[in-house]
Amino acid sequence: MPSTRQLVLASTSKYRRGLLERLGIPFECADPRVTEAPLPAEAPAATALRLAQAKARAVAGRFPGALIIGSDQVASCDGARLDKPGNHENAVRQLSQVSGKSARFDTAVALLDAQSGQLAARTVPCVVSFRPLNAAQIERYLRIEQPYDCAGSAKVEGLGIALIARMDTEDPTSLIGLPLIALSDLLRGAGLDVLG
Repeated sequence: MPSTRQLVLASTSKYRRGLLERLGIPFECADPRVTEAPLPAEAPAATALRLAQAKARAVAGRFPGALIIGSDQVASCDGARLDKPGNHENAVRQLSQVSGKSARFDTAVALLDAQSGQLAARTVPCVVSFRPLNAAQIERYLRIEQPYDCAGSAKVEGLGIALIARMDTEDPTSLIGLPLIALSDLLRGAGLDVLG
């Protein structure tokens, strides 16, 4: 496939858009309008993979010749999902829950060739060990960062990095929401080498 293929990110996330811009290849964004609720008894990694694929498929009709990227992330701690908090109260509750514990962030990326229908996908886990946090530290962090649109309330590309004791992952960009190492491999497999 020629490298001039149209590339589409099936997302309205500013974080995913910013990550994809790092690869230096032209792309456009499209809203996949996919319901992100988990299925009953669905494991977090399975939810992330299903939704990444669904997002890519959801915009395929609008871009019939494109390579379409879908991605999704599901965070969990002690068996409970950590969604985007949406507000201060929920963020305080989430950060209190993960204080001194480990949380797992499963980030899936899917690449759909809308022309052939071929779909490839990967899930990249990241285990984040949080420092013990007291109420004053949580309040100060939330006042400064306001990470209410970030799963688990930890915006690691900002001050949220100070909440973390360590991360275990094969791809640090997976924690922000789009695993670029896996995506680069998927793009190469589809004939688009980001290094030319």
